[in-house]
Amino acid sequence: MRAVMFEDFGQPPRVRAVPDPVPPPDGAVIRVAATGLCRSDWHGWRGHDPDIVLPHVPGHEFAGEVAAVGAEVRGWRPGDRVTAPFVCACGRCPACLAGQQQVCERQTQPGFTHWGSFAEYVVVREADINLVRLPDDLDHDAAASLGCRFATAFRAVVAQGRARPGEWVAVYGCGGVGLSALLIAAAAGARTVAVDVSPAALDLARRCGATAVVNGSAAAAAAGGGVGDAATGSGVVAAVREVTGGGAHLSIDALGSAATCAASVASLRVRGRHVQVGLLPSPTAVPMHLVIARELEILGSHGMPAHAYPEMLRLITDGRLRPGDLVTGGLTLEEAPAALMAVDGPTPPGIRLIRP
Repeated sequence: MRAVMFEDFGQPPRVRAVPDPVPPPDGAVIRVAATGLCRSDWHGWRGHDPDIVLPHVPGHEFAGEVAAVGAEVRGWRPGDRVTAPFVCACGRCPACLAGQQQVCERQTQPGFTHWGSFAEYVVVREADINLVRLPDDLDHDAAASLGCRFATAFRAVVAQGRARPGEWVAVYGCGGVGLSALLIAAAAGARTVAVDVSPAALDLARRCGATAVVNGSAAAAAAGGGVGDAATGSGVVAAVREVTGGGAHLSIDALGSAATCAASVASLRVRGRHVQVGLLPSPTAVPMHLVIARELEILGSHGMPAHAYPEMLRLITDGRLRPGDLVTGGLTLEEAPAALMAVDGPTPPGIRLIRP
């Protein structure tokens, strides 16, 4: 098969011909129809994930058809249209037995613990636990984001964030996760404010139903510097608190930086909830004095287990959620290496898909 491969961290990937994968006894091989280009893939390429063994094929967010299954697989057959969470669970550890497969103690992740979906085929282990059947009317492009960005945002907003009708939800970073969070929060009846430095991303946020937008660069410049501080009323924090009439009830850092994490926490009203989704550098300072003074909640969110997908899929089938609206571009495998290396710089808004 053809696959995007890198042999050293930070060095240019190349499209290679590599052996076709064989399904493990409990797993399946998926023929990839579409796979998302995600910032997490960039982190892996840069060497920020200790699970990656070189040489490596990235990619963790995909949809396609089952091509082959192992001898122990009971629920799937070739031709089934599927996606899978980026966290593939073992099904046997205490977390899995408690229904929390997204934090499985022995999890595997295509594109991280083994070769991923920037290829014509990808392996999913423990297929009976981790594969998700796609509705007939959901095309592969729209479904490709459900393995990571859209499903991650769904759980962050609905389960972890507990967004309620009429609440204000602030979303920092209008990439794939952030835009998904805006769509989902709006569908939950919340009012939303989108924060980004890119005018194009903010325009797309408006089309995704954002009630208000804050240009982070403009707000910081007007305040004479950085993201601002709740105590001084400057910068991005002050802008969000003004728009929301005293602070967001729920704020989500969908980008993952020290600045956006701190601003997200600081822009909450009393007893507000911060959900961290974007991967952060370590260590990262959190304004804990505000957490104490305002009795804030600080929560993480790490994907969504396969068994939780039906609720989200019902909303998609009903037309209340439209993940396909976030797809703004397509790439060939040959175009993927350059696009992967450029993820940390200015990129087009929305979700770009690789179609092997």
